[in-house]
Amino acid sequence: MYAPECQAEVTPSPAGPRSFSYTLDEHPCQALAIMNELRLSQQLCDVTLRVRYRDAPPADFQAHKVVLASSSPVFRAMFTAGLREQGMEVVPIEGIHPRVMERLIEFAYTASIAVGERCVLHVMNGAVMYQIDSVVRACADFLAQQLDPSNAIGIANFAEQIDCSELHQRAREYIYRHFAEVAKQEEFFNLSHCQLVTLISRDELNVRCESEVFHACIDWVRYDCASRRPYVQALLRAVRCHALSPGFLQLQLRECEVLQGDTRCQDYLAQIFQDLTLHKPTQRLPSRTPKVGQLIYAVGGYYRQSLGFLEAYNPHDGAWLRLADLEVPRSGLASCAVGGLLYAVGGRNNSPDGNTDSGALDCYNPMTNQWSPCAPMSVPRNRIGVGVIDGLIYAVGGSHGCVHHDSVERYDPECDAWERAAPMQTRRIGVGVAVLNRLLYAVGGFDGSARLRSAECYNPERNEWHPIAPMNTIRSGAGTCALNNCLYAMGGYDGTDQLNSTERYDVEADAWTFVAPMRHRRSALGVTTYQGKIYVLGGYDGHTFLDSVECYDPATDTWTEVTCMTSGRSGVGVAVTMEPCRDQPGCHC
Repeated sequence: MYAPECQAEVTPSPAGPRSFSYTLDEHPCQALAIMNELRLSQQLCDVTLRVRYRDAPPADFQAHKVVLASSSPVFRAMFTAGLREQGMEVVPIEGIHPRVMERLIEFAYTASIAVGERCVLHVMNGAVMYQIDSVVRACADFLAQQLDPSNAIGIANFAEQIDCSELHQRAREYIYRHFAEVAKQEEFFNLSHCQLVTLISRDELNVRCESEVFHACIDWVRYDCASRRPYVQALLRAVRCHALSPGFLQLQLRECEVLQGDTRCQDYLAQIFQDLTLHKPTQRLPSRTPKVGQLIYAVGGYYRQSLGFLEAYNPHDGAWLRLADLEVPRSGLASCAVGGLLYAVGGRNNSPDGNTDSGALDCYNPMTNQWSPCAPMSVPRNRIGVGVIDGLIYAVGGSHGCVHHDSVERYDPECDAWERAAPMQTRRIGVGVAVLNRLLYAVGGFDGSARLRSAECYNPERNEWHPIAPMNTIRSGAGTCALNNCLYAMGGYDGTDQLNSTERYDVEADAWTFVAPMRHRRSALGVTTYQGKIYVLGGYDGHTFLDSVECYDPATDTWTEVTCMTSGRSGVGVAVTMEPCRDQPGCHC
């Protein structure tokens, strides 16, 4: 008879005696279990740890040096490196609570530890002191799972104090990602002004609008206004104030009591207000780049009939994500993102049952993967252009039946209402629209009788349009976007051919120059910018509805074909916003 856990392998050897190797896998666990029994019965123990900690009663723990040394580099050095403790039978221990030491000793013998919310900080601190890295990692993972807006700052500070870089990084990322909620908690109001300046200076701060950062700073000052008022200027210089709207700045200068009587802060904000209303290029501070997934969304489009698809493309891994469809299919629509939400504006439903121009505005929430209707425009607008200034959506041109619009209206998401703005100087459908330095540009298009190369610019303070230099090429249905203080127009239809040429508008010189052409001719293409590059999606080349996606890098003046859409289409709305929540219904990779 033999025990089944005993494994032996016999090796035959024709030239000599036979041999075998034998391994008992359970031996380490069994040996430790026996050592723990010896510890508990105080047999063969060769050291007593005498633990004293503040007001807690002292406690003695008997153990075996070899076991402690095997689990902790600190104990190993203490008992083997010639330190005075090496020859001591009773070793005094300070700076750690007896109950924490008891758990760490138990872990050395059992490789198991149970820790609750009340004592995890003490256990982790003790594990750091004695360099028991596996316990440190387990505590860090537990604390990371407990992160919420009310404790994230405290956990980050603790992790920094004990030099646990991984937990510190995870806690900071949580704070950046949930800044709006964290800024309402008691821990936030107990930050020092240096800590707050450091926090709000981070590019990764995830906020829907920079006004959230401004309000958080003002609330922090109000918490102890008498002692914190001197820090207001330093805080304002860390806020990306050039990302605030002139209307918001004007309101704060007029009504915010923290700013009253502080002429330096008022002058600083007044200068920014002037920069914004004069539409100066601003390079003071970079825009926020939160570490929240950003995807390129493509909604609607046309292939034999109008489509209701919503898909999102991740340039980092090349994956497409199928999301909730529009309730009513539309092509010739435009898209934009405001406050993390995606908006689909206007267009037309071309279907076998007939064609219907649309004045609809629909809002998609990536967190719920759902569309909801908003207030409609005053008129239907097919082949529309849109741009966003100060959180307001401008709907430009388009057509309703045989009527070609020069009219413009703007939508305020806060009150779900549209109002008229000054009309363009030219009727335009298939118009390219972009916003640069808070100015709205309308480029090319078709006025009902001719395709255009003219362009014009809208000033929201004056509520008026003025012409700018015309493009070098007639373009209707071109893609238009703003990047690096320049305007780009690419593709379109000149009345004879679909185009692949691209031109760039220099605001200071009021001049257009050609840059590298796209690889494919395309009109009715979707265009957006993502991390400093231009992406064009789909379109029509005169023969085929394209599924290709190209990317333009202004640093190298080159176009690269990066992927294909799931199907060819034209007249698609494209915009960039946050990654959707993957566990919502209707979300398919």
